[in-house]
Amino acid sequence: MPVSLSTKNNINKEAWGESKLLTIKEASEWASKYTGRKITPSNISYLVQYGRVRKLSEDKVILIKMDELREYYDSNYGRREIQWKEKLGDDLNWNLSFDYLKESDTTKHVHRLHPYKGKFIPQLVEYFLDEHTDDFKKEVYFHPGDIVLDPFCGSGTTLVEANELGINAIGIDVSKFNSMIGNVKVGKYDFEDLQSTLNRITELLRNFVNESNISRFDNELSVELASFNNKFFPSPEFKYMVANKEIDERSYASAKEEEFSRIYSNLIKKYNIEVTNPKTGKFLDIWYLKPVRAEIDFVYNLVKQIDNSVTRNAVMIVLSRTIRSCRATTHSDLATLIEPVTSSYYCTKHRKICRPLFSILGWWERYSEDTVSRLKEFDRIRTGTSHLCLTGNSMDMNIIESTRVMNDEFAKLLDKRKIDGIFSSPPYVGMIDYHEQHSYAYDLFGLEKNSSLEIGRMSLGQGIEARSRYVYNIAGVLRNCRKYLKDDYDIFLVANDKFNLYPRIAEKANMTIIEQFRRPVLNRTEKDKGAYSETIFHLKERA
Repeated sequence: MPVSLSTKNNINKEAWGESKLLTIKEASEWASKYTGRKITPSNISYLVQYGRVRKLSEDKVILIKMDELREYYDSNYGRREIQWKEKLGDDLNWNLSFDYLKESDTTKHVHRLHPYKGKFIPQLVEYFLDEHTDDFKKEVYFHPGDIVLDPFCGSGTTLVEANELGINAIGIDVSKFNSMIGNVKVGKYDFEDLQSTLNRITELLRNFVNESNISRFDNELSVELASFNNKFFPSPEFKYMVANKEIDERSYASAKEEEFSRIYSNLIKKYNIEVTNPKTGKFLDIWYLKPVRAEIDFVYNLVKQIDNSVTRNAVMIVLSRTIRSCRATTHSDLATLIEPVTSSYYCTKHRKICRPLFSILGWWERYSEDTVSRLKEFDRIRTGTSHLCLTGNSMDMNIIESTRVMNDEFAKLLDKRKIDGIFSSPPYVGMIDYHEQHSYAYDLFGLEKNSSLEIGRMSLGQGIEARSRYVYNIAGVLRNCRKYLKDDYDIFLVANDKFNLYPRIAEKANMTIIEQFRRPVLNRTEKDKGAYSETIFHLKERA
C-alpha cells in the first residue's frame, strides 16, 4: 500500500530530522518550482543513484529529504546544472555528465597510458555498450560476444571498454601513432619481459646521465633555484600578496627573472652545457634542449634493439609519453606550444621561477612504473575477446581483409557474423590536427604521416567548403562501414554538431537519426570550463 504523505513525514525522524520527505515525483515537482527550471523524475533518480542526496525507502517507495534536495541545488554542483541548462537548453541530459566521477575514474588503468586530445571518457562508451537500461537508455544495444566498430578509433577508448564488457572490437585510424596507442592498450604482455626490459634501459640511461656533467649541473641548478624561490617567492605568502594586489606581480617577477637568469647563465658556463640543437627544422631539435635530445636518441637506439615486438611497442609508448613531458616550454603552455624556452623564466602557473628540463630520466622512471602498473591493472579485468586497431582510411578500407593480415581468426569471426554496430566520436570540423599533436613521436619514430586523410583537420578551417567536405567524408565512412554491419545495426556517433551537419550526413549515408542524447561536457581543459555540450546521435538504416 502506498505510503501517505503524513506517514512519510514521521518515518525515521531521529535519522532524518523534521524535514519533509518527498517521493521522486514530488521531489521533481518541488525542485522545478524551487529552481524555476524543469527538473524531471529521472534527474532526481540520478541524484539518488550517485549519492548527491540520500534515499529512504518504505514499502518500495523512495523518499527524499527536502532539505538535502535544497542543499544540492544551492551547491556548486546544483547551480552548475541549472546554469548550464539555462545556457544550453532543458533537453541537456545531466545523467550523462558523469559529474560524480573523480579524475581517477575517468583515467582508470590504461585510459591514461598516453595523453591524447579529443577523447571521450570511458564511462560514456560503457553507458551505451553495456546491458543496463534506465529512463534514457530504454533498450540494450550490445551484448557480450558482439562486435563493435570504431572507424575513428583515436587512442582506443572504445576498444578498451568493449574488452571489459566481453565485446569484440575493431578500430580504424588514419594515424599510425594513434593505432599504436590503441593496440598497446589492449595488448597481451609478458610482464616479466616488459619489466626487465624497462629496468635495463633505465639503468643504462642513468649511467649515461651520470657519465655526463648534466647530473651535477642539474643538482646545483635545483639547489640554487629552491633557495632563490624560498627567498623571493615564498609560498603561499607570495601568492596571497599577488591575489590581494599588495605587489606589482609583473614588474617584481620581471626583475627577479632577470636576477636569476644571471645565476642560470653562470651555471651553464661553469658546466659547459650546450643548450640548443643545430637548426634542422625538426620538431625534436626545436622543442628539446640538446642534453635532452641526446638522451632521447640514446634510449630510442636501445628500444630499436628489443626483439619482442609487443614489448617494443609498449616501451615506445613509454618513451613517447616521457618526451612529451620534457618539451622545452613553459608550464602554462604545455597544451599549446608557443615558443621554445631555453632559460629560466617566471612561471605564471606556479608563481615562481622555473626552468626547462635538462634530462628525461625522472619522467622516464615515473612513466615506466606507471605503464606497467596500468597494463597489469587492465590485465586483471580484461576478457578473452578480440580487439585490434587498423591503420588506414575508413572511407575505403576492406575491413575483413585488413584484419586478416593482422589476425586471421578475428577476420573469420567478422566474416561469419558481421559487426553489430558502431560507437565512435568522429573528428570535429576544423578543431584538431591529429598528427600534429604527436609530432614529437612521428619525428622520433620515423612514422609516415597520413595528414591528408584526416577528416575535418584544423588546417582546413570551418568555412562552408570545409563543412561540405566534412559531410561528404563522414557519410562516405558510414557507407563503407555499412558493408560490414549486420542488417539491424545500431550506430552511435558523439559530436558537438554546432553546424547542424549530422542530419545531412545521415541522409547521404542512407541512414536515419532515430534519437539524440545531449550531454554536458565538464572540465574539457584547464583553461576552458564554460558551458559546452555534445550530442550522441543514434542512427539506423533508413526505412
